[in-house]
Amino acid sequence: MILNKIEVVTEHKILQIRELTDSGGYHRRVLTPDMTLAEDEYQDVKDKAEELWTDEVKASWATFQEEQRAKMEAE
Repeated sequence: MILNKIEVVTEHKILQIRELTDSGGYHRRVLTPDMTLAEDEYQDVKDKAEELWTDEVKASWATFQEEQRAKMEAE
C-alpha cells in the first residue's frame, strides 16, 4: 500500500489515513492521540502525529473518552 492522504479531524487532532492498495482501491484507518504508532508507520504520519499530538491534545482526548464512557454507562 501507498500513503495517499492524511486528514486531520476534530479538535482532538484525529488522523484519518487513506492508503492506495495494489488493486487500485483504498484502505482507510483512523489514528487517535492515545495510540502508539508502529515502528513501520509512514514517516509522514509519524511527523504529523508528533506535530499535532501535544500533551494538551492528548489530555483533552482522554477527558473526552472518559466523558463518553460515563454517558454510555448512564444509559
